[in-house]
Amino acid sequence: MSAPFRVLQRADLRARNTFGVAASARRLVELVDIAALPDALAALGDGARPLPIGGGSNLLFAGDAGDALSIVDTRREVLSDDGERVVVRAAAGADWHGFVLWTLAQDLGGFENLALIPGTVGAAPIQNIGAYGVEVGECVVAVEAFDQDLRRLVRLDADACRFGYRDSVFKQQPDRWIVTAVEFSLHRFAQPVVDYAGLRDTLAARGIDTPRPIDVAEAVIDIRRSKLPDPAVVGNAGSFFKNPVVPASQAAALVAAHAGIPVFAAGDGLRKLSAAWLIDQCGWKGKRDGDAGVAEGHALVLVNHGGASGAELLALARRIAGSVHLRFGIALEPEPRIVGATW
Repeated sequence: MSAPFRVLQRADLRARNTFGVAASARRLVELVDIAALPDALAALGDGARPLPIGGGSNLLFAGDAGDALSIVDTRREVLSDDGERVVVRAAAGADWHGFVLWTLAQDLGGFENLALIPGTVGAAPIQNIGAYGVEVGECVVAVEAFDQDLRRLVRLDADACRFGYRDSVFKQQPDRWIVTAVEFSLHRFAQPVVDYAGLRDTLAARGIDTPRPIDVAEAVIDIRRSKLPDPAVVGNAGSFFKNPVVPASQAAALVAAHAGIPVFAAGDGLRKLSAAWLIDQCGWKGKRDGDAGVAEGHALVLVNHGGASGAELLALARRIAGSVHLRFGIALEPEPRIVGATW
């Protein structure tokens, strides 16, 4: 029987972050058995709070990490099935896209709009990942996590997770929580969400009037591949900035001053703006400074052309945000967690 965990000294993290920047951890725990997490933390010493690393697609290393933790448990299972609503559980180490494809193979709907998002299941509720009108928090039943304040494993229902736009209690308190597994509620007969114009147009071009979840997933995969660079080819973490949410009055003033600015409803008295449009208007798409740059096909994606450091990518991101604030009065916020520096 293999050991439930192992501790690696001076671990190289370049291959553990999708930006592909050079970084290392003083100690890295690879956890095979979730039940052994308290013992693994004890092996690091009293008070150790390691940085959780999944697929590394929500991290920018602007410096080295201290202690880090990688959960390599990839198990997934069906917990209940009443013929329509199905509750599934996946360990934090499971690959997100692979998990989405597994649910589709079970004829389950709910995640089709979230296909091809990089990362692991454990990162999904932290970021409350979303795409094409769907957020993962809508399907969460509960998140299992290790509470580093209480030093024990706990189970948080969806309300306790405090999901918001690209936000959650896990992101608000990053040093407290280590997500270990997630339970989701999916459906066999749910109507897919196809309200986004690009998604609707792609399905129409294929002659699909009544799409199945797998049809939506295949369309989403094609759209993402056409717009976003592959991290295996050029280092990136997908969308680097959140779409800013502002008061309706501020959005109205921006519309009056800037023709063509995209504005979307975001709840009572709030509007969501397109960060990509704001950045593009400032002329950043396709620009590069050394090996740190902005993708040619999408202004929201920062890329590492090969040898950029995390600090160089962070400096570029700050210049981009500064130019948007100067021109539009809008403060951009990064989606990835920044390690070794503050925003």
